[in-house]
Amino acid sequence: MRSILELPKAHLHLHFAGSMRHGTLLELANRDGIALPAALTEDWPPTLSTADEKGWFRFQRLYDVGRSVLNTEDDVRRLVREAAEDDREDGSVWTEMQVDPSGYAAKFGGITSFMELVLDAVAEAKRATGLDMSIVIAANRIRHPLDARTLARLAAKFAGRGVHAFGLSNDERRGDTEDFAAAFAIAERAGLKLVPHGGELRGPAHIRTVLDHLHPQRLGHGVRVAEDPELLQRVVESGVALEVCPASNVSLGVYASINEVPVRALKSAGAKVALGSDDPLLFGTRLAGQYALLRAAQDFTDVELADLARDSIDVSYAPDAIKIRALREIDAWLSLPEN
Repeated sequence: MRSILELPKAHLHLHFAGSMRHGTLLELANRDGIALPAALTEDWPPTLSTADEKGWFRFQRLYDVGRSVLNTEDDVRRLVREAAEDDREDGSVWTEMQVDPSGYAAKFGGITSFMELVLDAVAEAKRATGLDMSIVIAANRIRHPLDARTLARLAAKFAGRGVHAFGLSNDERRGDTEDFAAAFAIAERAGLKLVPHGGELRGPAHIRTVLDHLHPQRLGHGVRVAEDPELLQRVVESGVALEVCPASNVSLGVYASINEVPVRALKSAGAKVALGSDDPLLFGTRLAGQYALLRAAQDFTDVELADLARDSIDVSYAPDAIKIRALREIDAWLSLPEN
C-alpha cells in the first residue's frame, strides 16, 4: 500500500480551536491553572454522542474548554502554526480553517482585531511550513441571526485578504436556517463562497432547506443526503460538494461505525466528496487518518483514495497553480509501486 501521508490532498473542514494538538491543550491549561475535565485528560479522546441534546451539550462544552486556553496572541499563532505543521505532515497542500471570531472577541479586542491576528498567524504559518492556507468565517447558529450578519460583513471586509468563504456551524437542530439567509446574501454579494453545515445531525429535509435558502457551493458534512436519492441527484447536478468527516460522524453518533459512513454511495452517485477531520482535538484523528479509516474499514483502494484526494483539490478554493500541481502529484503518487 502507498503511504497516505504522501498523497497530496486539501483539508476543507477544520475548525479553529478543534485543530489544537492535545499536548498543546494540556500545556496551556497547566500554564494558566485551568482545570480540564477527565474527558480531555486521562479519557482522551473523549467518548461522544449527540443522539440527544445532552450529548451535544457535552461536545460543545468540551470544545469551549479547548477554546478557553487560548489567552494570548502567541497562543493563537502557535495553534495556527501547529495546525499547518500537522496538515503538512498529513499531505495537505491547501488548508481551509473555519473560525467564529465571536468566541474570541472579548479576549482579543473585538472581532476585527482577532481576525487580523488570525490572518497574520496564517501568513506566518505559511512562511514557516510552506503550506498554503485560507480562512472561512463561520457564524454560530445558536446565536442571533443578526450576529451572523455582522460576521458576514466582517468576512466581506476581509474577502480577498485571506478570507474566501462564509459558513454556519454548531448544532443544526438549533435555530431556524431560513433566518440566516440575509447573512449569506451579504457574503454572496461580496463574492465569498458559501459553505454552511448541513446534513449531519439532521437529515435530507434540512439539507433542502440549506440549499433553498443559503445557496451553498459546499455542504459541511452533508453526508445524510445519501438517505434521499432524489435529493442526492439534485446535489450532484447542482455541483454542491460534500465535506465528509468519517471519524466525526461516528464519534457524534451519526453512524455506529466507519463501515456505515456512505462515502462509496455518495461517490457512486457522482457527488464530489472531500474528507475532513472536523475537530482532531476531540476526535483524535487528523486528515490522513480519515483516508486511513476508509482504507481499513471499507477496503478503499489506492485508486479510490486518490479520487477522493482529487475531489478535495477540485472543490477547494486554492489558486489554480496549486490545483494543477497537486493533481499532477496525485497521478505521480498512483504511479508509485505499492509497498
